[in-house]
Amino acid sequence: MSKDKKSSVKDDKSKKKNTSLRLDSKTLKALKLRAIEDDTSVQRIIETLVEDYLKKS
Repeated sequence: MSKDKKSSVKDDKSKKKNTSLRLDSKTLKALKLRAIEDDTSVQRIIETLVEDYLKKS
């Protein structure tokens, strides 16, 4: 990875904050499987869902 790319990835991560989320084990397992099927991450799925929800407000 080039130095410029590393820098932009680091900058992007520094804008985000951590949070905790408790899900039923079956729900989390299904979410992880779906993320694999869609070639994405659980974090990205949840972030997209939250962003879409907030746009409706």
